[in-house]
Amino acid sequence: MKSLKIVWAALAIMLMALPVSAHGPTRQKITVTAKVKAPPEEVWAVIGNFQDMSWHPVVYKTEGEGGNEVDATRLLTLAKEDGPTISEILYKYNPEKMSYSYRIQEVDVKVLPVTNYSSHLTVKPLDNGGSLIEWRGAFYRGYPLNDPPEELNDEAAVKAVTGVYKAGLDALVERFGAAE
Repeated sequence: MKSLKIVWAALAIMLMALPVSAHGPTRQKITVTAKVKAPPEEVWAVIGNFQDMSWHPVVYKTEGEGGNEVDATRLLTLAKEDGPTISEILYKYNPEKMSYSYRIQEVDVKVLPVTNYSSHLTVKPLDNGGSLIEWRGAFYRGYPLNDPPEELNDEAAVKAVTGVYKAGLDALVERFGAAE
């Protein structure tokens, strides 16, 4: 029995001597919303087609295949004809609930400093006849290891995605008018 206690004590000492590694990246989540005066059906008619993101001011061109079917793809060209691109895939589409969900398949972290990004866009009715547009995202920062450079850390990722969502929703508020 005494030898078993010695073994346990030695094991405990060895475990305490192991180096402690720093915590890796954590999944970031954001939600950005906007209220507009237009009814949900009118808003959905503008944003509900996965193959058309022309309503977003940063998107120069959208090309894709598969329509609004699960596994449809789209390639967003940003800012100008030969601008950077983001490749995305649709994994949920529900026109009755006016929502869809998609993931980024490929993006240069210099363009959007994220990895493992997924997003959900939905339109909900407001009591005043207008709409609530909700854009949610979950992602990891652009640098998956410890001690990321400033431009690829959690704060940079959150700021960039928030900026993308806000620019899109602001354009919709401008288009449809703000609701209270």
